[in-house]
Amino acid sequence: MAAEDTASTRLGAGRQHLRPLKRRGLVLLRLTAIVFAVLLFCEFLIYYLVIFRCSWPAVKTPADAGGLGTPEPVLRAMFLADTHLLGAVRGHWLDKLRREWQMERAFQTALWLLQPEVVFILGDVFDEGKWSSSQAWADDVGRFWKIFRHPPHVQLRAVAGNHDIGFHYQMNTYKIKRFEKVFNPERLFSWKGINFCVPGTQLPADSTGGPWLISCPCLSFVMINSVALEGDSCDICSGAEAELLEISHRLNCSREEHRPQECGDRQRLPASAPILLQHFPLYRRNDANCSGKDAAPPDEKYTPFKERYDALSQEASRKLLWWLRPRLVLSGHTHSACEVLHGAGVLEVSVPSFSWRNRNNPSFIMGSVTPTEYALAKCYLPCEDTVLTTYCTAAGGLVLLTLVHAGLVASPFHFGWNMLRKFKTT
Repeated sequence: MAAEDTASTRLGAGRQHLRPLKRRGLVLLRLTAIVFAVLLFCEFLIYYLVIFRCSWPAVKTPADAGGLGTPEPVLRAMFLADTHLLGAVRGHWLDKLRREWQMERAFQTALWLLQPEVVFILGDVFDEGKWSSSQAWADDVGRFWKIFRHPPHVQLRAVAGNHDIGFHYQMNTYKIKRFEKVFNPERLFSWKGINFCVPGTQLPADSTGGPWLISCPCLSFVMINSVALEGDSCDICSGAEAELLEISHRLNCSREEHRPQECGDRQRLPASAPILLQHFPLYRRNDANCSGKDAAPPDEKYTPFKERYDALSQEASRKLLWWLRPRLVLSGHTHSACEVLHGAGVLEVSVPSFSWRNRNNPSFIMGSVTPTEYALAKCYLPCEDTVLTTYCTAAGGLVLLTLVHAGLVASPFHFGWNMLRKFKTT
């Protein structure tokens, strides 16, 4: 009997010893589950929840108005700006990791949910392209294609910004050519039976970085190297203006029902007005008239814009509007949103930055475009503050649970129950 009592006593003591271990294991499992859930929400699910609310804007077509004939094709285009991929000089590894992961998840989620047909990036793709070495450039380009990877049927095009090739005094033919080698490797590309082409002449070996004319049987996009519109008659600037005049001539010939003799036998371009894509915005005094939650902060709105630095010069802006007669202009550079009417009611939309590095609430523009109409909508990305607040709240909850389990802090539930009991007894 004594032996049996001793054995049962030891067994009971062993069970009592295991209970705290099981309790600790259960608490650890709960904490791990909470950490995993928070990471899953902040790094994946939040992008789907936010971007899921975005939808393509409806655009009127002749078929909608009761017209006859085949419906006009509607192109779904995404417009991003100022991604500013950090480089080897100014890019801290943690900053790179955080910002690039945010852009990758946002872009990949938008591709999956919205399924655009073409994506345009309006300059400052890279942060250090203006001074990066050949090896650093290659590394940055590799990271870019990892972040902005896309299926073959989705086309991606980019215009050069001052951080990609430098401002006018830093720009040279080598930087322009290496940028165009990455983003404009071909003159003809197509998808879903719609051909896009650059019908201009082949650029010479000493590329001038002039405008790209991308067109399909119905639509035209003119992509401008706005850094080259300095107007000082440098070789690159003169070449860019000459190409602009050539494109203007071809667009004007295509608008004529009976082509003048000077138009020759060149391929006819779409008769519809083009859409102008560039990095620098057209000239405006400041952002005082810009509105919206992603407009410039109040302390920056009234800061005067410097011509050829914050915006194109008045002369260059007049030339672009007069020569090309666009129906819509989209630009970047300011990192903030703005809508401006130029000349005879030509709308310019400044697209905010796509990166948390430049603003707390990044966004992009969704465009539904036909040969005669267009409709734009803005799609906001998750705010960085929301993610940080979620992490801080979760961290505080984890600390509180740990302290409660350790007995250093009374459980809020027990404390509330005891207070309720005392209130009832009194």
